[in-house]
Amino acid sequence: MKVVNRRALHDYQVLETFQTGIVLIGPEVKSVRGGKISLEGSFVKIIGSEIYLLNAQIFPYPYARPPAGGYDPKRTRKLLMHKREIISLKTKLSSAELTLVPLECYNSEGLFKLTIALARGKKEYQKREKLRRRAIDRETERELKSHLPTKD
Repeated sequence: MKVVNRRALHDYQVLETFQTGIVLIGPEVKSVRGGKISLEGSFVKIIGSEIYLLNAQIFPYPYARPPAGGYDPKRTRKLLMHKREIISLKTKLSSAELTLVPLECYNSEGLFKLTIALARGKKEYQKREKLRRRAIDRETERELKSHLPTKD
């Protein structure tokens, strides 16, 4: 099961991508396997020498026993990455106006992976220009299809 954060691709210009592991508790694994995860509005933050996923929502697994302290679907989750990669990301983040955003979550050989991106935020006019260009391309495709001769 692959869950994609479409909003991130709309709001940010992706410069570089990284693959990380994600630390989950038992019932969360079943929920993510069923596609019950939302990456919309989530972000990645480096705290000290560790990297965390914040604000990602993993919906509770309906057949799991509720934990004693209650379950927080938007809890902070640790990501697994090599220390040298984290240090490299930290230096890149401090040098420019960049941010880390999660792009997709997927299952790879029984383990759940998260693709994160080093990205720069798009300005409002850049988003509008992209939508306008896409509409023009769609319209030209439609015109070309209508003028092509058909084989009968």
